[in-house]
Amino acid sequence: MENLGERKGKLTLLLAFATLISAFGSSFQYGYNVAVINSPARDMQMFYTNVSESRNSTVTESLLTLLWSLTVSVYPLGGFFGSLMVAPLVNNLGRKGTLLFNNIFSIVPAIMMGVSEVLGSFEIIIVGRFLVGICAGLSSNVVPMYLGELAPRNLRGAIGIVPQLFITVGILTAQVFGIRNILGNAEGWPIMLGLTGIPALIELLLLPFFPESPRYMLIQRGDDNNARTALQRLRGWKDVEEEMTEMRLEEQSERAEGQLSVFKLFTFRSLRWQLLSIIFMNMGQQLSGVNAIYYYADSIFSSAGVKENDIQYVTVGTGAVNVFMSIVAVFIVEAAGRKLLLLIGFGICCVACVVLTVALSLQESLHWMPYVSIACVIIYVIGHAIGPSPIPTVITTEIFRQSSRPAAFMVAGSVHWLSNFTVGLVFPFLEKGLGDYSFLIFASICLATFIYIWVVIPETKGSTFLEISKLFAKRNKVEIAMEGEDCNMQEAAMTSFEKNAITTF
Repeated sequence: MENLGERKGKLTLLLAFATLISAFGSSFQYGYNVAVINSPARDMQMFYTNVSESRNSTVTESLLTLLWSLTVSVYPLGGFFGSLMVAPLVNNLGRKGTLLFNNIFSIVPAIMMGVSEVLGSFEIIIVGRFLVGICAGLSSNVVPMYLGELAPRNLRGAIGIVPQLFITVGILTAQVFGIRNILGNAEGWPIMLGLTGIPALIELLLLPFFPESPRYMLIQRGDDNNARTALQRLRGWKDVEEEMTEMRLEEQSERAEGQLSVFKLFTFRSLRWQLLSIIFMNMGQQLSGVNAIYYYADSIFSSAGVKENDIQYVTVGTGAVNVFMSIVAVFIVEAAGRKLLLLIGFGICCVACVVLTVALSLQESLHWMPYVSIACVIIYVIGHAIGPSPIPTVITTEIFRQSSRPAAFMVAGSVHWLSNFTVGLVFPFLEKGLGDYSFLIFASICLATFIYIWVVIPETKGSTFLEISKLFAKRNKVEIAMEGEDCNMQEAAMTSFEKNAITTF
């Protein structure tokens, strides 16, 4: 039994490649499209102006700002609609099937955006950004779900962070391509926008050779044989009965529940604090200011007094730090735990936002303040990369069981992308209105999220899904009794309405 316990943590070649291909084919695109329009912003805005003038229309500065804000923010708006599609797709097509289907929302807009200049239409870019946003909305929820269900529990945190690592690699890749001598110029930006389809093509070709989630096949499809075969391939040995028993136990505990819809998720008492937790974590993650930095990095560094020719290299350097810290997070999450990394991350972000505000306000009187501003942005990125960026999706996978996980990811994804959309749309106006003090809003949000995590979120590393459910039972005022291979959830003082709050999606 001791040897079997050691073998549980084995990272097989099949599991490693399934992780890399799904993360590169889907998560990479999320990050790439976050940053792809930052560096060529001026050239693209000039294209918008030229197209409008060719149509005998006058573009005022305020209208151009609105069009550009729409171009930026329509991407997370598409992400919101993609999140709404998560539960129906993963329940009917499976996790892997949804990722394959999702490539439509990458390849089609890649072609559209790539030919936008030739066709002389900025509207195509906006529509393409919306469609590729749908792709990101699906992938940001489905990839962590898929990998979380493939991974053994002692590797679940590390593998769950890999999608976030590839998001940061995507951001860095877009920043490198955005250097003016490469593609961040008047001739290269359509190519930059079109390159997002390449990872989708690779995933479309290779992912079919990898297994579907064994949990999906056993618990939702009742396919015991294929679930066992997939698990044997993923673990690298034949004896998988211990893990199959764990999944059957979860299946038995959820048989009465069925698949929870999003509406019923909000009414089900035993999931109340789990639901509140994913809402607070995703709001905190996105409203903390991270995407203001990625969407508008050049304008932020320009405000900080960085020389125009140096901005692109500072931006790339920031992206490189982001990737490095995400790699660090992969290796420390199982040792440090989820909660500690979240607390450290949000704490660092809060302090960095406050100091950045001070640095921006004093930069005219002190010539060395631009360096402090750059340091604050880098420190902020470090803090966000080790906790707020990667951990919420890991925790969402862990604190919900099979019947409620798809609906939970829909809620988490919707909050994530609506918050992202709000920052992308509002920040240019916020920056003009509040100037140097706009980052104080982000600091207060980081502080509020820090306090919530400190008080509410339990540590989940190394626990089974059923064990994690028991961690929340006391706060939800429910009792989870586990006897042998049977598991029943008894809700204290449950009303008749709550007893009927379970439905098939």
